[in-house]
Amino acid sequence: MAAITASMVAELRAKTDAPMMECKKALTEAEGDMAKAEELLRVKLGSKAGKASSRVTAEGVVSSFISGNTGALLEVNCETDFVTKNDSFLALAQAAAKLVVEHNPASIEALGALAYEQDSFGPTLEDVRKGLIGKIGENMSFRRFKRFDGAHKLAAYLHGTRIGVLVEFDGDETAAKDVAMHVAAMKPVALTSADVPADLIEKERSVAAAKAAESGKPADIVTKMVEGSVQKYLKEVSLFDQTFVKNDKQTVEQMLKAANTKVASFTLYVVGEGIEKKVDDFAAEVAAQVAAAKQTA
Repeated sequence: MAAITASMVAELRAKTDAPMMECKKALTEAEGDMAKAEELLRVKLGSKAGKASSRVTAEGVVSSFISGNTGALLEVNCETDFVTKNDSFLALAQAAAKLVVEHNPASIEALGALAYEQDSFGPTLEDVRKGLIGKIGENMSFRRFKRFDGAHKLAAYLHGTRIGVLVEFDGDETAAKDVAMHVAAMKPVALTSADVPADLIEKERSVAAAKAAESGKPADIVTKMVEGSVQKYLKEVSLFDQTFVKNDKQTVEQMLKAANTKVASFTLYVVGEGIEKKVDDFAAEVAAQVAAAKQTA
């Protein structure tokens, strides 16, 4: 049997991006034949994708794509921040956003079924996703997307790759992009106070009532305190009522009026928002990896 050297393992890893131990196993099985080892890794990708599918994907990126008055915002998740810098992963995210714009899929499943090839994987986006799971060694998943297609113009803002905003507007593009940046920074939940979801208002009212009750003031005063807190909350989370981040002397609504611009809607995606992240014991994880390496050595 041919000796498997560290340089051979490194070469195979450079070709496939597969984990080091997987490369060593493939080379051992292929008796040092590099081409055969690479093929073995490709064959194993499907099963690796299955094993990875149960792992939490709370990291990831937000991508956007705009073509005329049609655009999309999309979140694709992975397990660690390290993968968010992988060129293949980033290409997958950007391609998926473009596919949403071009084909208007009805769901994540429909998006995955669209034709797409990358890194020798395909013929569908889902096949590429599964292939990259095996190649990179981490679970990844398309979480959500929002497609815009109407009479309004579109402006997008990405804060790095973790926060994305897409705004529907009519008027000045610079003002619209400023609004998108503002949304990324201040994270409003609705355009106006009237648009704030009722469940959020009731939650805020409940918290305010509990605080006001501790004041010991008369019931009529407590009622006014609660309503005052709710109105303050509504202004804080409503886009048009928020103080504009680039000028604290005016609200977003005032800025838009001065720029003769109207915003019809916005969508804000923050990577991993609402996903319960797994807290790992790093020392235990390292110990487990060392033990596994010793068993396969």
